[in-house]
Amino acid sequence: LHGSPGPLVFDLVPASFLMANILFVGATALSKDFRNALNVAALSAFLTYVGAGLDGQAGLGDFNLQMNDSYNGQIVKGCPAYEDVRQPSMDGFDLEKYQGKWYEQKFHDWTQFKEVYDTTLDIKLTSDKKGWVDDFGVAGPAPDSAKLSWDKSPVANGAHYFMFGRVDENDPPGILREKGFGVEFPNYIVDVKKDPQTGEYTEAIQFQCLERGGVRVFEGINFMSRNPIMTDEEMRAMHQRAKNAGMYPYGASEDQMHTVARRGVEDPKIDNNWQQMWHAIGVDKLLELLAESIEDGGR
Repeated sequence: LHGSPGPLVFDLVPASFLMANILFVGATALSKDFRNALNVAALSAFLTYVGAGLDGQAGLGDFNLQMNDSYNGQIVKGCPAYEDVRQPSMDGFDLEKYQGKWYEQKFHDWTQFKEVYDTTLDIKLTSDKKGWVDDFGVAGPAPDSAKLSWDKSPVANGAHYFMFGRVDENDPPGILREKGFGVEFPNYIVDVKKDPQTGEYTEAIQFQCLERGGVRVFEGINFMSRNPIMTDEEMRAMHQRAKNAGMYPYGASEDQMHTVARRGVEDPKIDNNWQQMWHAIGVDKLLELLAESIEDGGR
């Protein structure tokens, strides 16, 4: 779209792109052979993508759909118990100190798009301390993944959606019950790093795992920090802590995690003709209403 040559129509869309679309729509409408070829190509691409995910191949580390997969020659089945991955840093864990804004640094989770950037999680306990709300903030696509179009996206300046959970008094400290995709599953807080002066939590590793019939059907890992930027040394240390926790077989190694892209902390809000158009037709208001409705519905 945005790399097409020629003048812009309304300073938004290249004229050559519009003409190419007219020709494509015309060919699709008039030619049965073209439609059939297009359907076959789309189906082939889909099957190839899913197949690569099921095999854990094709560089799809963050979209690895392979479950009960092998690690160092051994088949890893099902999900571990919390005690199997919990680290000594969780001794005396204080859930109230865990509240607040976290910057996601890396993830292994096929439900998250790797093209997004500036991902944050703002966690708050409910007033009765029995539930929690996670304000999941994200912007996209990332500049490096869509060099010509990232600043034209309706969510280039960010969007929010909410996840909800509960605190089960029968669970050990460090487990949050999370709701997603119609099911409830445990969110393990595996490891936290503390500020030596204040005792506040500065880094955290989360792990979600769901199995059915002894088969692991979902695994999610999040590396999070209170600061938007982490050094390479800090990231290597976090990987080592995840390895010590026995999480490498579940996707915590460097080649199985995706690094979240970030813009500069002081970078201004994106403002261009596309953003003005989205604002004029009310897309930003619609996103706000959607986020509010999700938040209200989860309470």
